[in-house]
Amino acid sequence: MITGTVTADREIVISLEAIGTDQSPVFLSAVLDTGFNGFLTLPIDMLNALQASSAGTRRAELGDGNLVELDVYLVKINWRDEEHEVLALRADATPLVGMSLLWGSRVKFEAQDGGKVTIDRIK
Repeated sequence: MITGTVTADREIVISLEAIGTDQSPVFLSAVLDTGFNGFLTLPIDMLNALQASSAGTRRAELGDGNLVELDVYLVKINWRDEEHEVLALRADATPLVGMSLLWGSRVKFEAQDGGKVTIDRIK
């Protein structure tokens, strides 16, 4: 089970474990973004720390409607106690978890400051 909290800014924040190429864990906080249909976004410093492999570029539409081309990387993460290799878009902002990573999960949260968040597998 993955846990997190709801912030005063009305964001759902979870802890996420990424795995470097040397198998060392890198822990980060990420915001759930149900409007993002990809797996994950990470800033370049985290991608470098993980020694993530480049996987080319992708066109993406931002929340404001602008179309951009973003670098894509392969990243290993620990998700619901299993190691997965996912695509992470480089975005120089707070890491985001998108719907592709959440797919197959049940997300429960208390919509208030400090509210509890749990994510587990749909049975």
